[in-house]
Amino acid sequence: MTPKICVIDDDTIYQFTTKKIISNAGIKEDVLLFSDAENALEFFHKESQNKDKLPDIIFLDINMPFMDGWQFLDAYGKISPTFPKPIVIFLVSSSVDEADTDRAAKIPMISGYIFKPFTKEKLLDSLAHLQS
Repeated sequence: MTPKICVIDDDTIYQFTTKKIISNAGIKEDVLLFSDAENALEFFHKESQNKDKLPDIIFLDINMPFMDGWQFLDAYGKISPTFPKPIVIFLVSSSVDEADTDRAAKIPMISGYIFKPFTKEKLLDSLAHLQS
């Protein structure tokens, strides 16, 4: 199975390097990129019943303008129970603030917290959650 990956991050350099990491890991690129959480949320509303369009895994940045990762999760959590398949979510951040990791640990829909920089090893570890 080739996982469909979604990256939500306002940093275009991070998006570029993440796509490179995915490609270098030998994963067929099937990546949805969103520069802001509002556009991503709009996509999830529109495609909420389209199993083929929905990703298998989301890498979500916390700190973004307009709508941050926490706000996205609040809105996403209201629509995700209707999705035709499970979607694994990882928060990705350069923040080492313990308040962020503690908050993430209390949200059941989050499978993990990844500290930037994002690496091939972190990608492969997170993809292992799709098979468990």
